[in-house]
Amino acid sequence: MSDKDLSEALKRVIEKELNNFNKLLPKDIISNIEKRISPELENIIEQSGYIKKSKYENLEKIADDLEKRISDLEKD
Repeated sequence: MSDKDLSEALKRVIEKELNNFNKLLPKDIISNIEKRISPELENIIEQSGYIKKSKYENLEKIADDLEKRISDLEKD
């Protein structure tokens, strides 16, 4: 799941749950709640075995770099 997709999903869930209070709450409060809840939800998602696409890509790049270094060392 990409970072943008995760943020949008979180925003939709929060907006849906707060829909009844929408008229009473300022618009920016939903964004503030999302910023506070997002890290906790990401931890829960990661504990289930899923990670963000950006994190996966970073780990994949590190693994590729390490494989290249090992291959270069084996040649010497």
